[in-house]
Amino acid sequence: MNNEKFVLIDGNSLMHRAFYALPQLTNSKGQHTNVIYGFINMLNKIIDELKPTHISIAFDRKAPTFRHKEYVEYKANRKKMPEEMAVQIPLLKEIIKVMNIAQVELDGFEADDIIGTISRHTDEMQLPTLIITGDRDAFQLISDNVHVLITKKGITDIVEYDDARLMEDYQIRPDQVIDMKGLMGDASDNIPGVPGVGEKTALELIKQYDKLEAVLSSIEGIKKNKLREKLEEYKEQAVLSKRLATIVRDVPIAEPLESFRVKEVDRQRLAELYKELEFRSLLEKLGTTGDSSEADIKVELNIKELTDKAELEELITGAKHEGKLVFKICKGETQLLDYIYFCTDKCQCFFNINDSTIPYIKQLMEAQDIKKLSHDIKQDVLFLTSLDIAVINIDFDTMLASYLLNPSQGSYSLKEIYYNYKGASIEDYTSKAGEPKELYCSSVLVIREVCEILREEISKLGMDELYYEVELPLVKILADMEHEGFRVDKKALELLSFEFGQQIEALTKGIYEYSGEEFNINSTKQLGVILFDKLGLPVVKKTKTGYSTDVEVLEALSDKHPIIEKLLEYRQLLKLKSTYVDGLIGIINPETGRIHSKLNQTVTATGRLSSTDPNLQNIPVKTQNGRLIRKVFIPSDDDHILVDADYSQIELRVLAHISDDPTMIDAFVNDQDIHTRTASEVFGVEIDKVTPIMRSRAKAVNFGIVYGISDFGLSRDLK
Repeated sequence: MNNEKFVLIDGNSLMHRAFYALPQLTNSKGQHTNVIYGFINMLNKIIDELKPTHISIAFDRKAPTFRHKEYVEYKANRKKMPEEMAVQIPLLKEIIKVMNIAQVELDGFEADDIIGTISRHTDEMQLPTLIITGDRDAFQLISDNVHVLITKKGITDIVEYDDARLMEDYQIRPDQVIDMKGLMGDASDNIPGVPGVGEKTALELIKQYDKLEAVLSSIEGIKKNKLREKLEEYKEQAVLSKRLATIVRDVPIAEPLESFRVKEVDRQRLAELYKELEFRSLLEKLGTTGDSSEADIKVELNIKELTDKAELEELITGAKHEGKLVFKICKGETQLLDYIYFCTDKCQCFFNINDSTIPYIKQLMEAQDIKKLSHDIKQDVLFLTSLDIAVINIDFDTMLASYLLNPSQGSYSLKEIYYNYKGASIEDYTSKAGEPKELYCSSVLVIREVCEILREEISKLGMDELYYEVELPLVKILADMEHEGFRVDKKALELLSFEFGQQIEALTKGIYEYSGEEFNINSTKQLGVILFDKLGLPVVKKTKTGYSTDVEVLEALSDKHPIIEKLLEYRQLLKLKSTYVDGLIGIINPETGRIHSKLNQTVTATGRLSSTDPNLQNIPVKTQNGRLIRKVFIPSDDDHILVDADYSQIELRVLAHISDDPTMIDAFVNDQDIHTRTASEVFGVEIDKVTPIMRSRAKAVNFGIVYGISDFGLSRDLK
């Protein structure tokens, strides 16, 4: 048994950890993947770090267990597994099978019982065993040979428990865990225990009497009247609860321990599954592409630097003859480092952008008879606009096409696109900015190659009109908007900064008066001491590092002390000043006197535009101070005005039209507020009786339906 180690994994526990720790990931086919991705990453980490010689994963089955038969209410309060999670389980189990890891599940028993039985055998053989779970019930299985690794947060934070750590944290032995559960019950499993007995009381009783049976036989000697009465009344329930919490350790498992030995994975099949799920990082870790041939496709380069007038003129003639030009600009810190790269049917060429070459670039870019193709072409257009060069006849943008084909992908680098559509790896040309020539020549060749593939995919899905008549023309408009920028009244911003600063100072003094001392208001730790230790306010939430003082906590305490209102106002003003006032002042372009926000077409999964660096869509409007910030945005000059236009619930009008829903149509025809009407229908009240909170919830439902929200997502949003 030297150097041997057995790892037992609670599969259901790990699945739930992955599902709730990671966002709702999907691949390009809309397949949910967060459970699989999180689980496999965790599994790989376990294997890499713990290096087990034996490994097994235990799963629950849907069939009722002996516990359900003994106590009908067992786990009756458990929510139904979210559909987004359930649909991932078969494929997850398929991947585990391909990884050659033994899976054990048995009708009538839970994963805990399977783990308990296997760990009993390994304990008898003195084989070091680690149980990985999020369920503290497993503490009862701890021994000299068996330790429990509890997943505390997400899928990476793990704490190892042996006898000593269990005693340090809970002051009990492993065999006393079920006695504690018998007294306090377990809300997660709907084990009743003794009403009114919590963990603290249960631990005190176990510490005094050692076992549940001893507690129940000594009820008369317990001094606290209420506790004594509860124990007397619910003694049978306590015994039942202990029995329900006890892990069975004699499950009829047919597999011998040797069948759990770690084996080689089926690398080729595993790679195919990873590729199907679009797990790029896992594929790279596996070291294969998932194709029958693991060799990456090599891009054959024919690089040529153009240095004289004749070569530049030849490039223009050739582009006009071919009718198209694939290009990309590599921008450096100085103009001397800026190069423009082209791909023709013969070679990949490049030249430096300077005063002598700009006229040739202008001829190329402004030629109506040359179609322009690039990747993230807006950035190229924006740069060329600064050189007074227009880009005429934009024909294709690989990044924009890839986004339309899969708007939830998140990353649209050439590397990702080439991998997704060619199944091969290329060097990421953005990762080696110090040596761009070869990498950018690779990139323009790749753009040329994937353009036709993406063009076919766009047509296949009937998106030609959307792509060529809506999205592609928008590129030039957004580039012009970014170049133009937004004019702001800098003096007004500076005045707001001063006024907000004075208000913050006054609020700070008020907070100090209520607290009776000066302290760092922005320090969570110091604020927690003031609120909960000094002022004695009720603790709402704790974190690993102490008291939580987040906005939810402060709002929950708003009626407990006048300091809270000042703290909330202080935080709101501080954010407005730092992010939206001082922040905006800091990014005003000194040459143009404007703010040049980046307008993104390929960020939101819903197709809306987004604004970054800074986000001009997020400037507050609901508060008076927020509206003051919006007023600093002013027209270009006295001959212009700012116009604000908004569709009236356009998505819901489209939904009403498509669904032909009579209630929705009636609401719009009669000019009713659709969210108020929905709330009236859902909550069964007259329209004039709908409250703001009802309308807010109805709005979440309405837009949730439009954007494909799940029942889990909706319940989370509505809390």
